[in-house]
Amino acid sequence: MEKMGSAEIIKMLGHVAQAMKDKRQYLIELDSTIGDGDLGITMEKGFEAAYTYAKDNQSLKPGDLLMRCGMQIVKVAPSTMGTLMGTGFMRGGKMLSGKDILVSQDLAVFFEGFLQGVLERGKAKQGDKTIVDILFPIVEAMKAYQGTDCKAVLEEGVLGAYRGLEAEKGMMSQHGKAAVFREKTLQMTDPGSMAVVILIEACRDSAHN
Repeated sequence: MEKMGSAEIIKMLGHVAQAMKDKRQYLIELDSTIGDGDLGITMEKGFEAAYTYAKDNQSLKPGDLLMRCGMQIVKVAPSTMGTLMGTGFMRGGKMLSGKDILVSQDLAVFFEGFLQGVLERGKAKQGDKTIVDILFPIVEAMKAYQGTDCKAVLEEGVLGAYRGLEAEKGMMSQHGKAAVFREKTLQMTDPGSMAVVILIEACRDSAHN
């Protein structure tokens, strides 16, 4: 697949919504160890709303669609992670504004914008054991891809996410309720980071199907 229009983006959002629904309990359990335990609920609600909006607004261009879906996530899931995810979609979508068709490097641009939105909104930096530590290697891997296959660039993003997840094992949480546990968070999986891994995996799976 060398090109993606709004139809493919809507399909992708459907995959993400289903993945968040499928992983709801897993994210709840993961979040319960160092957080409020509501992450699975937040992600399911947010992406269900985004997918519903996308299906009802199929005439929008890809970037505008992603941006407005981000607004829906923020609206229905106004938690820390919901706000960061929604902001990421808004900023990433804005970077693609005006395009009728997306190619492989546009997907890298989307995730780069996603990262910038998260950095500005969340104030976390690399090494703080947050979604930032997953997004940086995702963006790095996708930008390094020189081909034209959308499936392949998303696969590179997934591999980058896995590298970020592995690197996080040696980090201590610096933000939110998890920061209270400090050394105990070593070797633990950051719940928000796992939500981003689920996101990029679902995007990849959508392009493969």
